[in-house]
Parts: sequence; C-alpha cells; structure tokens
Amino acid sequence: MPQQSRIALISSQMQLSSLLQLRLQSKGYQVMVVEKTAAALGAFYSDPPDLIIVDFSSPCVGCHDMLCMVRSDSFFSPIPIIGIFPMGTEQESWDDFPLDDFVTTPVNFAELVSRITLSLSRIKRIFDNNPLTRLPGNTSIHRAIEESLGLPLAVCYVDINHFKPYNDVFGFSHGDEVIRMLARIMANAVRESGGGFCGHVGGDDFVFIVPRERAETVCATIISHFDQIVQTLFDDDIKQRGYYLALNRKGEKEQMPILGISIAVVPMDSTAITHAARVSEVAAELKKLAKGKMGSCFVVDRRSGPPEPDPL
Repeated sequence: MPQQSRIALISSQMQLSSLLQLRLQSKGYQVMVVEKTAAALGAFYSDPPDLIIVDFSSPCVGCHDMLCMVRSDSFFSPIPIIGIFPMGTEQESWDDFPLDDFVTTPVNFAELVSRITLSLSRIKRIFDNNPLTRLPGNTSIHRAIEESLGLPLAVCYVDINHFKPYNDVFGFSHGDEVIRMLARIMANAVRESGGGFCGHVGGDDFVFIVPRERAETVCATIISHFDQIVQTLFDDDIKQRGYYLALNRKGEKEQMPILGISIAVVPMDSTAITHAARVSEVAAELKKLAKGKMGSCFVVDRRSGPPEPDPL
C-alpha cells in the first residue's frame, strides 16, 4: 500500500482548518494542523511533512519568518509550500515570499487538491531525476522494472566499458560529457523506435525498457551511434593505435581500448524472472559476457540455454 503524503496545515482559523483537514483526509492525505507558528518548526522536526499549507487569510504572526527558516534549512528547503490568501490579494513581488503556489479564499477544494498533487509530483521528479542527465533515477527505474514483470518487454542495462580509466586520464568534465552523450543517444534511440522508458542508475550505468521485439534493434542503434561519436573524443594517434595508456586497478600501466558499451538484455516474460532483484542478477551475468568481447556488444538472455553474445 503506498505511503500517504503528510501535509502540515498552519492556520489560526479553526473552522477552515477543520474543514480542510477532513476533506484532505478524505483524499488520502495525513493532515497535521498547527495553530501557532511558534509550534510549527518543532512539529516539522519531529515529523517532517511532505507539503506545507499556510493560511494567510487569517492573522499569521511569524509565518513569513518561519517559512524563511524552512527555506534556509538544507533538509526542509525542498518541501513545497502553498499559501492561502484572501481573494483580491495582490502581491507585487514573490521574490521574498518563499512559496511554491497559492490559492485564494473562499478555497476551491478541487483547485487546492490539484495544486497539492502537482506540487508533490514536481518534487518527486526533482528528487529522483539524475542531475547530470536529467533522466529518471533509481526509484523510477525500480518501479518501471516492477511494472514490466511478466510483460513482453525487455529491460536493457547499459554500461560503458573502461570508463574509470578514461575518467582518470582525460578528467571528470570529459567523463561527464561521455555520460551525457550516451544518455542522449539512448533516449533518442528509444524514442525513435516507438517509445519506452529510459533511466540513469548512476555513474556510467543506464537502463532502458522497450518491447521485446524492438530491443535488439534499439541496442544496435545505440551501439552504432555511440561508436561513431566516441571516435571524436580521441586524437588521431590514439584512434590509429586503438588504445591509450592508463593505470589499471592494480596501479599498473595498461593499454586501454577506446570506449565502448555493453548492453545486457533481459526479457521480462521469462518464467525465470519472478522478481525485480532477479533482473539485475541476470543482467550482471550478461554484462560479464558482453565485457569479455572486444568493443561494444549486447547480449540477450534467450532462456533456452546459456546466454550468448549476439553478433553485430
């Protein structure tokens, strides 16, 4: 059962706060009513809310300072705050008013619920999306994999080969550009194939989910585009040699090949895939096979026997 979102309602109007509390609870929210601003921060520290509603249509002594303190706290600052203002209120500037949204009295309950829903959805996206690639992160990935179980879909794990040595030799800014480039290539390939899910696990690890029959075509497209573009990251000498020198995990100099990618393709309608954790286990086995080959490669778990590398 999904966890209920917690809303802190700060209002000195008992009638309004009681009415809103009842109606919001009927929508599945947990509502904590705080009558006095001085008690609000203590209540937040003991039970942090997911969203704050502040009633400015009634006297709200200290509310502005309290909201500024919330916004200046690194833990509480992302919490969405919605204000309730008297109808006809004109605010010349919102720069010094730490709100995300507002409604006016008399409160239109449907409008308030819509603004709450949108605010909570927005903050979930902000927390989950990877800041480097802006792709959905682990929470969304896990949910997408759970929803794919038993369906004719393929979960595809993408990993950059020899990424750490590249990062060490050419620097983090170049490494970040490779990650952004792969994210764009993957998202474009999935979208142009007809759509699907793309996510960024973290570092140089990605996931995309597409219908099973399109998976191998999308893999081949991603590999083709990545292998072409990655050539532009190296000078002619390295491209001619096919490698550059870098330290391996033992601290020894080693000839590192030009970057490639490995993709593990896990069909989700397999009887062997009974839960989400099993997907990552199978993908780890497949990626090990893919990384054993030279250059970029994808491997499909065909379930009729041991997984084998697919020729490109």
